[in-house]
Amino acid sequence: MNRRILISVALILGLIFVGVFWQSERARGAAKLTLVAAKVKTAPGGLDDPIWQNAKEIQVPLEGKAKFAGKKLIVRTRAVYTYEDLYFRFAWKDATRSVTKAAWQFDGQKWSHQKGNEDRLALLFEITRIKNFGSQGCTATCHGPYRHPLRDYKFSTGTAAEKGDLWHWKAARTDPYQHADDQWLTIPNEQTGRRNDAGKGGDTRNETEDKSKPLYMQNPARKPSKPGFLLMAEAVRITDYSGFKAEDIIPYRLPQNLIGSRGDIKAFSRHADGGWTLMLYRPLDTDHEDDVIFDPRKMYSFAMAVFDDSGDEDSYDIETTISLKFGR
Repeated sequence: MNRRILISVALILGLIFVGVFWQSERARGAAKLTLVAAKVKTAPGGLDDPIWQNAKEIQVPLEGKAKFAGKKLIVRTRAVYTYEDLYFRFAWKDATRSVTKAAWQFDGQKWSHQKGNEDRLALLFEITRIKNFGSQGCTATCHGPYRHPLRDYKFSTGTAAEKGDLWHWKAARTDPYQHADDQWLTIPNEQTGRRNDAGKGGDTRNETEDKSKPLYMQNPARKPSKPGFLLMAEAVRITDYSGFKAEDIIPYRLPQNLIGSRGDIKAFSRHADGGWTLMLYRPLDTDHEDDVIFDPRKMYSFAMAVFDDSGDEDSYDIETTISLKFGR
């Protein structure tokens, strides 16, 4: 009897060991995904600049969450850097170009929000060390910090000493001004730890005080500089709603240019042939405390997420992190 018990215990321990070993090997294998930023003398002039060929492309595997559960997405990624700046190039499949976010539509009698969100890509770097970030990636922050239950907080760090640098490209709200929103991550405040970098900009919600209809429209005296979008700088208040007809559409989120530290990240994008191509870049050192400083002598970990006409947990995420290494 004792012999059988000992054999059973040994088998159980063996299975536990194999499981732990497999998980550790899986995490170790995932951590081997390294993006090498090639050093170049001349900055890329756009998405198709031949200089991108100097950088080795890696394929970043993302796993679908929430409504995308069970689906996978590959983001083809390259990076180059000059003496002053760091550049990323991303390409991924997306059959639809989603650049509106709950736009207003008139049915002849009342206004209502259309279904629809926007396409987005987000990167998260450590400014200071974030517990478990290296092994868990976005899970260590996006799905509730380790000190708080998930139901209470989302997207934050566990202590004030832990800070993240968030690069958030938004097809409807920041791309019209060729920017990504530069934000940072800290402990939660009112259920989120996400903060805007110092500066101004972002977007304005286009709605009346009672939220029943849009407050702004395109200034009829100005030709839209970004057709399909309504920039806050080109908007005027609506004083007479009688001129609208059924099926008229007005954007709900009005982009404003990002300035100061919040505007550090520049973006160029193209949606063609069933997918997005995106370039993000910013100085290695912005001289701002709410940004990570990139030292080419060091390596950095970062997480990635893609949103396909979606928000909240409906995203594609990398399960761990990617290592960023600077080539010589």
